[in-house]
Amino acid sequence: MDSEALKKYSALHPKPAGLTLQYGTAGFRTKAEQLDHIVFRMGLLAILRSKAVTATIGIMVTASHNPEEDNGIKLVDPLGEMLHPSWEEYATQLANAEEQELQKVITEICQKAAVNLHKDASVFIGRDTRPSSKKLSQSVIDGIQVLGGQYHDYGLVTTPQLHYMVCCQNTQGQYGKATLEGYYEKLSKAFMELIKQSHCSGESQRHLKIDCANGIGALKLSEMKPYFPQEVLIHIYNDGTKEKLNHLCGADFVKVHQKPPGGLDMKPNERCCSFDGDADRIVYYYKDTAGHFHLIDGDKIATLISIFLKELLAKVRQNFKMAVVQTAYANGNSTRYLQETLKVPVHCVKTGVKHLHHKAQEFDVGVYFEANGHGTVLFSKTAETKIRQLVKEEKDDEKREAAKMLENTIDLINQTVGDAVSDMLVIEAILALKGLTVQQWDALYTDLPNRLLKIQVADRRVIDTTDAERRALTPPGLQEKIDGLVKKYKLSRAFVRPSGTEDVVRIYAEADTQENADALAHEVSLAVFHLAGGRGTPPQP
Repeated sequence: MDSEALKKYSALHPKPAGLTLQYGTAGFRTKAEQLDHIVFRMGLLAILRSKAVTATIGIMVTASHNPEEDNGIKLVDPLGEMLHPSWEEYATQLANAEEQELQKVITEICQKAAVNLHKDASVFIGRDTRPSSKKLSQSVIDGIQVLGGQYHDYGLVTTPQLHYMVCCQNTQGQYGKATLEGYYEKLSKAFMELIKQSHCSGESQRHLKIDCANGIGALKLSEMKPYFPQEVLIHIYNDGTKEKLNHLCGADFVKVHQKPPGGLDMKPNERCCSFDGDADRIVYYYKDTAGHFHLIDGDKIATLISIFLKELLAKVRQNFKMAVVQTAYANGNSTRYLQETLKVPVHCVKTGVKHLHHKAQEFDVGVYFEANGHGTVLFSKTAETKIRQLVKEEKDDEKREAAKMLENTIDLINQTVGDAVSDMLVIEAILALKGLTVQQWDALYTDLPNRLLKIQVADRRVIDTTDAERRALTPPGLQEKIDGLVKKYKLSRAFVRPSGTEDVVRIYAEADTQENADALAHEVSLAVFHLAGGRGTPPQP
């Protein structure tokens, strides 16, 4: 390690005094102007990680659905998955080290993680469309070059595209070609093969309006348009040419406010969807003839995909284990529908994509979605190999046809991470194959009315939870209070959990009517305020 070069470059990316940040599920996120030293140091860390695992590591500069002024950075592990938890700690240590301790911290990480500095290292870099992203990714490159690593800068890409490239590179092309063309070709080919198997005479042209949150999704969808068949007509809105990223639009805005985004004109019963700022989340919605807005969130997306896969798995008659993984935020009626009507096992895990992904890996077919629209499907190696074998060798027509559909679905889904573009194509294919309208999809079950609130507290750590965050262990008396409140309402449940990033406590409540869900959420927020050290004035109904 060239300590002179490290000193010289580190001085060009100084750490502001007194600033400490923590690497969380989404990596580091904060105001863009506070990130320069962090991204430089993540360039260093990516090289160490690459040397430790002898593989290419990804770095994505994005703050996803956050406001345009923010930015962030996260590392991608060799198979396109999120950074290993032990390295999240190294990331936090390196980010917060004082200048003069930098070399010492790097040496400590090398010892703890058995990093051989003489090994080769390579990093793939991607960034979103924020004004600050280009300069920040240049600082990443400074960090990479200090430690003498190779890099490939993909420039503007969606977060899932970067995850995909990293996986392709480290599977020696087995997962696909590590280029944007490779991504577009693989997805469009699988999509066309899949809709070719459609026997229903549904609408011949499929129109879809897409709100791209004024982000990277618009750019990449436009590039992908030539790869789509004539039957698919996508109309892009909020393409970033006029308005600010994520401002009054995008999947997060639509989900939280339960209303359509600005900049998109909706006619009754038109199918519409929204991506988030870095295109790793998607939600669908429509307006009925009476003008009422209907949101189709991650829970309903998971349900549609599960119905489709369960039917196909039944036809191939293999003993594959399938399950759906949700968090406590999943609507109670979605869980009920999956378990009781579809008879698919449902598992609840802590909030955070890494927990869902990890659990989904336990099954032959693991479907996971968060209510916010982030999710994908994972297929075990065994299941995938067997399905591809059936396509080649199965004599029975029905079984072979079903296996072929499963094979195309496997190729269409981005198994590394939730991907709005890939998920959208899966959904569009399923709706076409099953001849379903957006209204029929929505009518599978009715969401229980619910309410999300947050309460500012002095210290979020006073709340500790168990049972996949569905019950509070501390502060004393809080869970008992919530249990008492829940008993007052029909079909109700409520839980509280500390935010992963700020001193707020998030509250979720659902009940038989909106009025009751609102009342329950308010009463629980008062309990949190009084028992968990709320700040400011008590919440008003």
